[in-house]
Amino acid sequence: MHHDVIALRRFYYNRSLGRVAQRILRDRLIATWPPGKATGMNVVGYGFAVPMLRPYLAHARRVIGLMPGPQGVMAWPAGAANHSVLCDETAWPVDTGSVDRLVLLHGLEASDHPSALLAEAWRALGPGGRMLVMVPNRAGLWARTDDTPFGFGRSYTAGQLERQAEEAGFVTERSGAAIYIPPSDRRFWLRSAMWWEKIGMRISSVLVAGVTWAEFSKQAHAPVEPGSRVSVPSPLDVLEGIARPRPARGPTPERAREGLRRNILTD
Repeated sequence: MHHDVIALRRFYYNRSLGRVAQRILRDRLIATWPPGKATGMNVVGYGFAVPMLRPYLAHARRVIGLMPGPQGVMAWPAGAANHSVLCDETAWPVDTGSVDRLVLLHGLEASDHPSALLAEAWRALGPGGRMLVMVPNRAGLWARTDDTPFGFGRSYTAGQLERQAEEAGFVTERSGAAIYIPPSDRRFWLRSAMWWEKIGMRISSVLVAGVTWAEFSKQAHAPVEPGSRVSVPSPLDVLEGIARPRPARGPTPERAREGLRRNILTD
């Protein structure tokens, strides 16, 4: 089940609860990847990750917002040159190995082919590149209501998210949770949202968050030339250079008869 770009834009930019969620998730992203350290990097977001990417516009070499076809696309950022692109979820218009940082928000849980999507993310990332995925928490309240975008598509536990990414070739670096307030527009929850985030980070085993996230890295293996083999030395090579013993050569019948003849003539 894919999201609708109009509903996503309305939630994150027009609704108070969405603006609070945007701030919380962006703070988590910035704490993980400080924008000042993204100088010269290519930063890409897939799904509806553009609300998270604005801090990188002033630092990164290139910032791109990829939006899947069934979701739709919107121009972003407002009032500036467009950085968003409509694409197929398994065929991104980026060169192989050209992405340094990748953010998936409202992308994986809505994908029709999540394994193929992660394979495309692996292709796009360069060696040592990092990917941060944010998905609805299966145990959270946000996944149980369709009043927010986190109530659509598949929800994940932290273990399920990590296993699926690791099956695609990624390595888990760190994980966490976010958005500890309920999906409510009441002023009490909106005003105290940041306080709940601080409490939730300390006692996450007690409070259940609405979003689970994880950071993954791409580890590229050393290339192996076609036809090349790995040679394993034989344990007997430790004896190399040591003369092997040979049995003593006894006299042949011809030599024995010749010796006997010499003895007779001498006598």
